[in-house]
Amino acid sequence: MTAPTTTHTVLRAEGFSCPSCVAKIEKQVGRLKGVEKVKVHFASARVEIDHDAARVSVDDLITAVAKAGYKAAPSAF
Repeated sequence: MTAPTTTHTVLRAEGFSCPSCVAKIEKQVGRLKGVEKVKVHFASARVEIDHDAARVSVDDLITAVAKAGYKAAPSAF
């Protein structure tokens, strides 16, 4: 069995306006199987996620952010 490889994904989120929104996004994304770490940067609207790409895709991450009530898209930086 091969060890899981961790992928670092950065998303840009839109629509959150308060620090409590950060907790909602971190909680929703953090529930996904394969997600190891979620960090939302409120000031820059960046969502950094360490995850097992074989278990959870970028689309899954974007969907989880949408379930929390926000739009997100992959970010180049």
